[in-house]
Amino acid sequence: MLALARGAIEAALAGRAPPELPDVPGAALRRGAFVTLEEQERHDLRGCIGHVSGDRPLGEIIREVAVSAARSDPRFPAVRLDELATLRIEISVLDEPVHVEPSARCRLVIGRDGLLVRRGNAHAVLLPRVAVEHGLGPEAFLNAVCHKAGLPPDSWREPATRVFTFTADIFVE
Repeated sequence: MLALARGAIEAALAGRAPPELPDVPGAALRRGAFVTLEEQERHDLRGCIGHVSGDRPLGEIIREVAVSAARSDPRFPAVRLDELATLRIEISVLDEPVHVEPSARCRLVIGRDGLLVRRGNAHAVLLPRVAVEHGLGPEAFLNAVCHKAGLPPDSWREPATRVFTFTADIFVE
């Protein structure tokens, strides 16, 4: 899958057709995924895009979000073909998100659980690693995902805000 992600990015940046999906069992799984691009030397984030729903085969999702992470993350300029070799690719394959009742939201496990929040048209996702990288406890992590969604930080406490947790299997080059 890591080779598929790199090949898809390289093909898109070079103006070529995307690579074929590999004939491996994992490519057919129906799971969501995120592709994160990071500069190898400085460990700076260079792009991160994902698809939460497992509505399509994993291989298709990885091929699509890898290219989006390289070209369409609004926080960064598009990756150039000449810089691709300096980037490390990480794939987070998501388990199905599970709704968490308001009374149980502070029981999430930092480092294991990622967060998805929805309220009306607002929504956001934070991968499990975000809380660890930023030293966030459960409440701060919940506040951060709400802030990312454009909601007041503590709106996770309100019943109208739907909070989901998920776990991820992570693969890194």
